[in-house]
Amino acid sequence: MKKYVTRILLVLLVFLLLCIGIFTGIYFTRFRTMSSIQKISSYDDGYNLYRMDVKYDYNLDDVINYGITDDQSMIDAILKEALPLLPVKIKAPKFGCTAFTMTDTDGDIHMGRNYDFKKDTSAMLVYCTPKNGYKSVAFAALDNVSANIPDENVKKKLASLTSPFICLDGMNEKGVSIAVLTLDSDPVHQDTGKPTISTTLAIRLVLDRAASTEEAVTLLKSYDMFASSGRDYHFYITDANGDGRVIEYDCNSNTRELVDTKSEAITNFFILYKDKVAPNQRNGIYGHGRERYDAVLNVFETEKEYKVELAAPGMTKEDFNVRIDEDNNLVISMEKKTENKEEKKEGRYLRREFSYSKFQQTMILPDNVDKEKISAAVENGVLSVQLPKISEEEVKKAEKQIEVK
Repeated sequence: MKKYVTRILLVLLVFLLLCIGIFTGIYFTRFRTMSSIQKISSYDDGYNLYRMDVKYDYNLDDVINYGITDDQSMIDAILKEALPLLPVKIKAPKFGCTAFTMTDTDGDIHMGRNYDFKKDTSAMLVYCTPKNGYKSVAFAALDNVSANIPDENVKKKLASLTSPFICLDGMNEKGVSIAVLTLDSDPVHQDTGKPTISTTLAIRLVLDRAASTEEAVTLLKSYDMFASSGRDYHFYITDANGDGRVIEYDCNSNTRELVDTKSEAITNFFILYKDKVAPNQRNGIYGHGRERYDAVLNVFETEKEYKVELAAPGMTKEDFNVRIDEDNNLVISMEKKTENKEEKKEGRYLRREFSYSKFQQTMILPDNVDKEKISAAVENGVLSVQLPKISEEEVKKAEKQIEVK
């Protein structure tokens, strides 16, 4: 009997050591990833920027092939890959924005984007070096995994391991950049028999495997798209050659066909239906943000001046305020209130309608702008702001040298 008990205990011990070995083998590189988390900013509101180097080997195909049909299955697939063997629950992320491509005076290509959707989140710069893919750096909003202070405790560090799969934009070593932006249409959920990929997994796919915009489009066309978190989205992709395209799932197509359209910029409307989108308002399924799109594109430079143009249909000069703020930035703001009313002779209203529009754009001025000679005018529904240049000699004269004693 004693020998029997000893054998059972020995078997249990071996099994326990085996489990510990397997767990350690799986989580060794994950612990290294967690230990790489660094805080790289210190803001008063407590929401900061962090960085993390992903040391563990993930298999993106396993995540995709899990079988994504809804938000919960998407989360389960990510957790199974990032946090295997652990009973963890995380809510589905939400995203939101303007993206553009530009070429600087040296001929270098730049892709830029901003976020209009969150003020209460820390951010993680996620550095990935996949075995069979391209190196990349991407951006994840940590509030989406309830880890605004990712180095606070083990639980939040573990949650941060999902960051490679919840990124909202990024760029890889080949110069391919991708960003996701929200739309106002119903969420796309294709079902054509192809493997299904979700919004943020599409970003990881492109960063890991695409060396050009064309390759990214080809990759995305080989999957059915599931728009996660109850929102619809489109992607903006550009590469080292400046091939900027908007990737959209046509809201007027029964199968939500993927369409790629060349564009230097995009906000939160279907570029496919740009002509149906008016600025400073919602436009049904076609989206909003046309005024931001126009602002990004309509900045011109000549030898003598910069010129900013903003579409302003129905606006007058009284609706605008153009000023230089305390940081020497150009601030263009618009505010318009209208009232339409019908009334009887007795003075009682039959109908009374109000509308209100408000917009503000802030632009960092180049050093060679003559701030004293900036002018603005509204004509034919367009606000034009002229910013005359000064010479390099005048710029140098304006620089104040501080003598060191």
